[in-house]
Amino acid sequence: MSLRAFFAFAHDAVAAGFAWIFAYLLRFNFDVPEPFLEGMLTTLVWVVPLQAAIFWMFGLYRGIWRYASLPDLKRILIAVAVGTLAVTGMLFMLRAGALVPRSVLLLDPILLVVIMGGSRFAYRAWKEHRLYGSGSHKRRPVLVLGAGDAAVTLLKELERSRDWRVVGLLDDDPAKHGRQLLGVKVFGAFEQLPQIAPRLGVETAIIAMPSASHTVRRRAAALCRETGLSAMTVPSFDDLVSGKVTVSSIRQVELDDLLGRDPVQLDSDGLQHLFSGKTVLVSGAGGSIGSELCRQIARFEPSLLVFLEWSEFALYTIDEEFAGNHPSLRTVSAIGDAKDPARVEEIFAKYRPDVVFHAAAYKHVPLMENSNAWEAVRNNVLGTYVMADAAIRHGAQKFILVSTDKAVNPTNVMGASKRISELVCQGLQRDAATQLVIVRFGNVLGSAGSVIPKFREQIARGGPVTVTDPQITRYFMSIPEAAQLVLQAGLMGKGGEIFVLDMGEPIRISELARDMIRLSGFDEDDIKIVYTGLRAGEKLYEEPLADGERTMPTPHPKLRVAVARDAPAEHVRQITDLVHRTTPAGDEEVKSMLRTWLPEYRPDTTGDEVTS
Repeated sequence: MSLRAFFAFAHDAVAAGFAWIFAYLLRFNFDVPEPFLEGMLTTLVWVVPLQAAIFWMFGLYRGIWRYASLPDLKRILIAVAVGTLAVTGMLFMLRAGALVPRSVLLLDPILLVVIMGGSRFAYRAWKEHRLYGSGSHKRRPVLVLGAGDAAVTLLKELERSRDWRVVGLLDDDPAKHGRQLLGVKVFGAFEQLPQIAPRLGVETAIIAMPSASHTVRRRAAALCRETGLSAMTVPSFDDLVSGKVTVSSIRQVELDDLLGRDPVQLDSDGLQHLFSGKTVLVSGAGGSIGSELCRQIARFEPSLLVFLEWSEFALYTIDEEFAGNHPSLRTVSAIGDAKDPARVEEIFAKYRPDVVFHAAAYKHVPLMENSNAWEAVRNNVLGTYVMADAAIRHGAQKFILVSTDKAVNPTNVMGASKRISELVCQGLQRDAATQLVIVRFGNVLGSAGSVIPKFREQIARGGPVTVTDPQITRYFMSIPEAAQLVLQAGLMGKGGEIFVLDMGEPIRISELARDMIRLSGFDEDDIKIVYTGLRAGEKLYEEPLADGERTMPTPHPKLRVAVARDAPAEHVRQITDLVHRTTPAGDEEVKSMLRTWLPEYRPDTTGDEVTS
């Protein structure tokens, strides 16, 4: 027994004796008659050891008083209740019941719980005051936006903070206004922030609503900005649930918080069945989407995860990440080009994947539009054909093509090449047992080649931030959300469908630039926004569906199925024959062929944007 445990045990033994004596004193108004005084002393000799033994049996000395909490109080209540029953039983066995008034048997456990529980919580309060309370005047006052479970947890954790002192809460629920949470008052609704913040002398607000809708969180962040407060937030709902962080891991509001979306509800049981014990191959595994797909798939315990990637550095990076984060998961890092039939055949023959995600593609629109049009079509279309054909021949259960919203009414070579890739999959599906599923989505925050890193670099250099047009809009989602919905669509697909992800509302790129400037601590007087004009093939807005297409709902609220036209079989053959040819085609020849195969392709003389 440690010294701390010994002193705690001795304290409770003394408490048991004191409670027994004090119960007699209360019963007789501090004037115990002689017969009862003798009975009190006689029974005290064995009551205290009996109760002390029961306290030890219930493990009351494994905890640390400094962290005393409700579970500790619950153990004390149970131990005292059992001890009271044991004492009562012993009294009747010894036929000494006449010497112990029944009121003493009622008062004793009450006093014992008060002494044992009170001393523990008093010690915790004293210890925390010593550690954190003595410098409370130095801690910065802060308002918490939200008065739910996350706010309560945050208040408990910030009580021990050396940096923050919560002086009030705000919440839109009228039933909470004027009430208190852990001694902190709920002053009113979010809209009252401009009036309450100066009154309380706060310069910082913490948004504590991880499970609230994105619209609510964004409005709270906007109110902080308008009031001139520094806005911080607790971690996301997904991070809290996964146990990566705790509520007290507050951080500055970032772009993902302003543009983020509500959490994705996954069919975890279905995905577990799809991946558990299976071999899964991801092409483009080192890219933004491919690497996140690998991380998400790892949660469902595949027997083998194969990374196919042509970039040595990207493959090394994902290999090192999984070696550190998932040491028990079997992985294979295969360098190779998805459009190289020999290398793909070797990999499929050796590992025989059950599920294949094809995320490898050229996605940077301006680079693909001019001078590289042939490579764009060859890489995206031939890569899809080679991978899908290998999946079919080697008996894969599912093949999921990661496509893009730029395949809808394409105005650029990249979008047209992805639409043809979709048609190739639909054409191959006619005679295949493998289920070929297509998933379209728009821009993802922070992906390689996206506008977000570009804006960050421009802001770091002091500007200007370049935007092509004041009216240009794009759909955005986070990389984890995109990957999760790709997995969900892959699970739901039966073959040949084109799943369209709910991308929410389009975001104006100029507003995105302003948000990033403000979040970096600047304003437009410090860093200018310069409009450079639309580039070759660039649209002012993206479309989620092509003309002539319609969608059907699915059981998942963020997924719909597009009912699109199939390509004629002869077109699919012509396409695959073309991309196998070794002689490159010029840009104009490529665009002419694309117009032949895709009536909806309308090449623009101006081009498309950097995000994918």
